[in-house]
Amino acid sequence: MHAGGPADVWAEGDAYERYMGRWSRRVAEVFVARLGAPAGLHWLDVGCGTGALTGAVASRCRPRTALGLDRSAEFVRAARSAAAPGPARFAVADASALPLRDAVFNAVVSGLALNFLEPPGTAVAEAARVVRPGGLVAAYVWDYADGMALLRRFWDAATALDPAAAALDEGRRFTLCRPGPLRDLWSGAGLVEVTVAPIEVPTVFARFEDLWEPFLSGQGPAPGYVAALTSEDRERLRTRLAASLPVRPDGSVALAARAWAVRGRRPAGAKR
Repeated sequence: MHAGGPADVWAEGDAYERYMGRWSRRVAEVFVARLGAPAGLHWLDVGCGTGALTGAVASRCRPRTALGLDRSAEFVRAARSAAAPGPARFAVADASALPLRDAVFNAVVSGLALNFLEPPGTAVAEAARVVRPGGLVAAYVWDYADGMALLRRFWDAATALDPAAAALDEGRRFTLCRPGPLRDLWSGAGLVEVTVAPIEVPTVFARFEDLWEPFLSGQGPAPGYVAALTSEDRERLRTRLAASLPVRPDGSVALAARAWAVRGRRPAGAKR
């Protein structure tokens, strides 16, 4: 994933892992399992971030090759250091201009990056270009508007204290992250057999600090907003967010996250 605006800082792998990586890995496992792909395929992961999806492909799908690309050199370094199994490789590249030949891969996937790719239509068209006729193009994004409870609770608390914070709310900004726009994006790239389905995973925090500390990293719209606050306003937000959460008797906080997964195929007779 890479920056989509001044507040969308995505660069440092360890901070991303604490903030979203632990949940993105759970979604990646479900996503890959649902694809039901046979062994021996050539895979491409666009906007691979710290390598969660590439790693899931390498572990579950017995690929012949698995290449993860991201525009962030720091994320690529983090993905390489995570030691993804088997044939996984990683490189720096821009999703809008893939340095790859036409019709090279059997499957092109992307996890939690599509809404940060500008413009997204170009990135999907590039994915359709490099996949073979009949090949799979699939991706998933968080349901920022309604299904990502961690961020929904955060922005509801932030805007209650500061109405101007609504301008950074991913639920408002990333209108792509809904079934209709995703379906249209895939169909617009000439892909067929397009479907969209939800993936839901639990996001359980051991205690409130386990939930709050990643917001202090400065990475992403919400942590970027927190970093810009005064210490007094930051504490006000922390207090309001804590009061809004469902806390279990043992101090843990149980929420849930939903992503939308979209898939389609390049027409079998397509030529480029």
